[in-house]
Amino acid sequence: MTQSSSPTPLSYKDAGVDIVAGDALVERIKPLAKKTMREGVLAGIGGFGALFEVPKRYKEPVLVSGTDGVGTKLKLAFEWNMHDTVGIDLVAMSVNDVLVQGAEPLFFLDYFACGKLDIDTAAAVVGGIAKGCELSGCALIGGETAEMPGMYPAGEYDLAGFAVGAVEKSKILTGANVQPGDVVLGLASSGAHSNGFSLVRKCIERAEQAGTVPATLDGKPFKQAIMEPTRLYVKNVLAALEAHPIKALAHITGGGLLENIPRVLPEGMAAHLTKGSWPQTELFAWLQKTAGIDDIEMNRTFNNGIGMVVVIDSAHASACTDTLRAAGETIYTIGRIAPQGSAASVVVA
Repeated sequence: MTQSSSPTPLSYKDAGVDIVAGDALVERIKPLAKKTMREGVLAGIGGFGALFEVPKRYKEPVLVSGTDGVGTKLKLAFEWNMHDTVGIDLVAMSVNDVLVQGAEPLFFLDYFACGKLDIDTAAAVVGGIAKGCELSGCALIGGETAEMPGMYPAGEYDLAGFAVGAVEKSKILTGANVQPGDVVLGLASSGAHSNGFSLVRKCIERAEQAGTVPATLDGKPFKQAIMEPTRLYVKNVLAALEAHPIKALAHITGGGLLENIPRVLPEGMAAHLTKGSWPQTELFAWLQKTAGIDDIEMNRTFNNGIGMVVVIDSAHASACTDTLRAAGETIYTIGRIAPQGSAASVVVA
């Protein structure tokens, strides 16, 4: 009778998950998260759950939540080894959305998933997340790092973010009081932000095959211009909300100007945008030429130079413009509201 030998022991690390590396990443993250702390944080990084108390200055606080990712812009981050700004994109996509309801972002959580954890790469990504939180005044109080062997190709990862903000019930922006004659202001974007990158990547591929990749766009090296992170509008727009009776805000993300502005307009109202009222940057001119698409497709696929839209009564438009411009925003008067049809819409002419 032969005696069967015991199987060779297998550890979690043998299976591809390095707990020690995960713990090391948490230690790298803690000082980054600490820089984002603000009023309301009761317990942050390290616990099973993060605790946050709504600041007492709110009388009737309503919580506003948002979640998003970075999309296929990550494919370029992998290819070009540019990981330090995609975290800013992650934060911006959620906090700019929360802002549209008039809410102040309070805290943020992230989800980072990979096949094998590279501490330096992950720390660069989370460093960008912390920077985005710092710039938008919200606390990075928790998250999840998931190492899942076999789920992602080597060197790749995925990101998701979750933001929670608060707004006084009486100050929620619904767009319900938008009327004909109201002015549409456009705040300049910093680039393509984090939308349309499946087409951006096709344009890059086409240009590389033709040998026509430009050295620079808008005064920046080509790759930097493409990867420029999403602009965080939070602090400047919150200040404008305090000073002026803004009626509606629209974050220009997937769907561009044509599909995002109607989301904040009452039925029967149209935003009539004046073609040429804001400049097309070299980046968007290059994308349009390389893709060979018309103006309608540009305004439906990309932000095309306008990352946030403000709708305000004409009597207050000039003062609001001055406030935002003094805060550092580049802002244009891009159109007016007019009655049209039964559904909310956008007309560019």
